[in-house]
Amino acid sequence: MTRARGLGLLLVLLLPMVSASMPGTVVRLNQAALGYVSEIGKAPLQRALQVTVPYFLDRSGEVLQPTRIQILNVHVPHLHLRFIAGFGIRLLAAANFTFKVFRVPEPLELTLPVELLADARVAQGSIGTPVVSVSACSSLLGRVDQLDSHDSSSRALLVLVQKHIDAVLSNKLCLSISNLVQGLNVHLGTLIGLNPVGPESQIRYSMVGVTVTSDYISLDISALLFLLGKPIVLPTEASRFVLPRHVGTQGTMATVGLSQPLFDSALLLLQKAGSLNLDVTGQLDNPLNTSTLGRLIPEVARQFPQPMPVVLKVRLGATPVVTLRTNNATLRLQPFVEVLAAASNSAFQSLFSLDVVVNLRLQLSVSRVKLQGTTSVLGDVQLLVASSNVGFVDTDQVHALMGSVFEKPLLNHLNALLGMGIALPNVVNLYYANPEVFVYEGYVVISSGLSYQR
Repeated sequence: MTRARGLGLLLVLLLPMVSASMPGTVVRLNQAALGYVSEIGKAPLQRALQVTVPYFLDRSGEVLQPTRIQILNVHVPHLHLRFIAGFGIRLLAAANFTFKVFRVPEPLELTLPVELLADARVAQGSIGTPVVSVSACSSLLGRVDQLDSHDSSSRALLVLVQKHIDAVLSNKLCLSISNLVQGLNVHLGTLIGLNPVGPESQIRYSMVGVTVTSDYISLDISALLFLLGKPIVLPTEASRFVLPRHVGTQGTMATVGLSQPLFDSALLLLQKAGSLNLDVTGQLDNPLNTSTLGRLIPEVARQFPQPMPVVLKVRLGATPVVTLRTNNATLRLQPFVEVLAAASNSAFQSLFSLDVVVNLRLQLSVSRVKLQGTTSVLGDVQLLVASSNVGFVDTDQVHALMGSVFEKPLLNHLNALLGMGIALPNVVNLYYANPEVFVYEGYVVISSGLSYQR
């Protein structure tokens, strides 16, 4: 299992996530990602190549003498990965093996250089995960040398040991790599796991396509959001999301494209779940009372001669709208606000209601594997009286009063909600590092490094 994680790391970092569908996401892994994998992948590859060598039968004497041979160390000084257009990834590695031959009377230590070549195909699995399979593998073994040059061991013995080691490693090394890649597919299966968005909502990604060029590998992923186990479906069908070639920061490891429909689906889910609704209550959040309102609306003063608390019930019946323009993301909310006063019998009495339009500036960021957001009010909040049980309500007078008790709680609630974030496509233990977020016309791009953490 440890070995499976070994080479698994090499390719997991190449296939962490990806794109396209309706709504769609695209993740491209570039040459910089291969360089990162090549560097940190040496140690797991070394562990993976620590195969078991069976006893060597020494026929040099009158009696067959079984001699134990052990790999003491495998050092990989060179590991290179590159894309194969239309196919997958090629692995080229140089490894130096150190063996110990437990001969009598003195053990013998030997070194052996090995060159490895493996081609791994990347395809779409039947359950929506990337599937990696080794289609070709070969190993080129060099000449065995003694570590102790003063040892007068028989050259004939070295030739026999070389033949034994060659026969063992030529079969075992490629078999080990193939087994490791098979174990990797289990790890890649975590791509399609459900990630929570809220207490009763989740997001699930699945792969719908893969493209490999000589410069990058691009995986298309569909994003499906669920509320109480039921999928969220947009009113209109979205077209396939295609990520332009030159966007974001050039030379980064990963380029992640998030389509407009993904944002539309997430906001529709939040609206249907009622997550955007709130009640503004209490003197700390809402100093408004019937006495304050009574100075603006005479009927309120008449009905409530004694000051009574006022509650604002904010409900979003209309789905929020996100607009993505180059270097600018905005969010439009149209809440319905009902203003209620506590009556003497502890019941609440509706005073009036407002149709409100709030335009917000949306700033996006990424933390580990989550896309997060913060908002600030853009321009004036628009108010329109929807109904009234207290006669005429002058919106100009109410505007300033309502803004002071409405905007701050709304922003606090919304920013806390968006701060929880929504999971981006990911596999276990792989995170985005030093990400930058760019807004384009109709989509968002994340340029990021990658960080593998156990």
